[in-house]
This record gives sequence, structure tokens and C-alpha cells, in this order.
Amino acid sequence: MNRRTTSALAAAAVLALAACGGQAQDPAAPQTGEAVVLGLTYTPDVQFAPFYVAEAKGYYEQAGVEVTLRHHGASESLFGALEAGEEDLVVAGGDEMLQAFSAGVPVVNVATVYEEYPVVLIVPADSPITSAADLPGHTVGVPGPFGETYFGLLALLSGAGLTPEDVAVEHIGYTQQAALGAGHVDAVMGFANNDAVQFAQAGIEVRTIALEDVPLVGIGVGAHSDLADDDVTAAVVAATMRGVRDVLDDPEGAVEIAAEHIPGLADPAARDAALATVTATLPLYGEGTGETDVTLWEQMAVFMAEQGLLEGEVDPATAVRAQAAAR
Repeated sequence: MNRRTTSALAAAAVLALAACGGQAQDPAAPQTGEAVVLGLTYTPDVQFAPFYVAEAKGYYEQAGVEVTLRHHGASESLFGALEAGEEDLVVAGGDEMLQAFSAGVPVVNVATVYEEYPVVLIVPADSPITSAADLPGHTVGVPGPFGETYFGLLALLSGAGLTPEDVAVEHIGYTQQAALGAGHVDAVMGFANNDAVQFAQAGIEVRTIALEDVPLVGIGVGAHSDLADDDVTAAVVAATMRGVRDVLDDPEGAVEIAAEHIPGLADPAARDAALATVTATLPLYGEGTGETDVTLWEQMAVFMAEQGLLEGEVDPATAVRAQAAAR
């Protein structure tokens, strides 16, 4: 049972007791053991280590919240479970949340987890491409015209005064390694803490080109709009940030905990690969992790609207909360 369901039941109890002349606790007040379903929008992966750590070390329980971590299936839509009432919170890119919000999905960003945008341009080590300015005349692979890799490509091109028409954009699905390794494309968009790590582990020599200062917000925690200002939501965010601090302090310990969720990490090679991913993730956190840069959200709303990525005009103030969790 998730938070919205229990809140509805609590409200019904208040009305029933009031009708009987009894007294009841305010359903909006924090209550011990509140149930929350938190959607992790991928199969079990070490990138979710802060959530695994917060659960394993009892941080959610100490915050008075009973959190269920729910992994998405491979074909499940990003916000479908949130819309269907199966999840209360969801982990997704801030840009993905803003796009969904513009389409009527009731998701509101309540915390940023990756302060640095995680997408990079990946090219072979001997490629003549050294910056976005070198991309005209080359082929760039992206999974498709969606998600952070595509948004990142648009931002990279825009920053160099280019458009998608200036390069050959290929939709290659999630085959970045195969497509680049076989020379089917000249570059791919991928994640610094995932795709770039996998290239290295496969022995494929590549270079990554950072997107620098782009008007995009990376991975964060989104809440159903009914719960965006809820004390329980704030408690989950604060507990998760404790998990982030622990990952920063002890990456190897975080991998040990993640192994309880991820099949195959008993294998030493898989454990080393997981540690490499966690190590590559550490630079994405920062002093602003857990907080929200409202100004950046405003810039993102303008950029995404200019790129035709939003369905109608969106006031970013309604799609984000400047909710901070002390680090």
C-alpha cells in the first residue's frame, strides 16, 4: 500500500471519528511507519546505491517511513506506475520530469541527486572529434529521439551553434558499444558513469567529451504532485541524502550493500565493474546534491521549449520544489 492510499484511508478515519464525536490525529502530520513506494526506473543496478544504502542502514526507518524500492521492468514506461498510483516517488532526470509534467503527468521534482549532468559524447580514442564544433559531417548515435542522451545531444549542438540537421543523427537503440566499436557511427551519446565505464571494461579505447554548462537537470527524485509538499516526502529525501553521503565516504561498502539487490555481484569481475561505476558516479554528486537550482530549471524550461520538447508552456515553479536536504 503506498502513501496516497494510506493518506486517503487516514482521511476517511478522521471523518468517521469526527462523526462519532471522537478525536483523531491530523492525517497530514508525519506518522511513524508511513508507507512509500519509490520507483527506481531501471533494473537493479549499482547506480541506485544511495537508495540501497539508505534502506540497508535503516535511514528510511529512522525517518519514520516504510519505503519499498520498486524496480521498473525493461518495457515499463518511466512514469506509468506513478500515474497509475503504484508509486509515490520516482527516480528520473529532471529534464524527463519537466517534459512529462508538460504532458500532464503529475510529477514534481523534489530533489536533485546528480548535480552534474551525467551525459557525455563518446568518441574513439583516435577520433578527430575533440569538441562539438567538429561534429558536422559526422554520424552521432543516440538510443532514440527521447531521454537524457537525446536532450544532451541537443544541448551540446546548441552550445556550439549547431542543430541536428548539421550532423547525421542515427537512432541505434541501446547499442552504443557495438555501434561505435564496429564503426557504424562516429560518436555516441552515453552516460559518464555507465556507457563510458562499459567501454573501458570491454577494452575499447574511447574519449569522452563533457557537455560543460548545459541548461539541463540530471537525475533526481520526483513525487506525485499530491505529495510534493508532504513531510513524509521530505523525510525520504533527507534519508536518501544520508545514503549519498555514505556512498561518497565508502564506495566499496556501497557495492557490498548493492550486491544484496543485484544478481551476479558475487563474481569478483562483476564486483570490480560495479565499483568502477560507483567511482565514476562520485563526481556527479556535489555540494548542491539534494537541493534544487530553480534558476537552472527556469533556463531548462526555456531551452526545452525552444527545442520543441515540451507540450505547451510550462511554469517551472509548478514543476519543481526548492526542497533541500542538509548534507
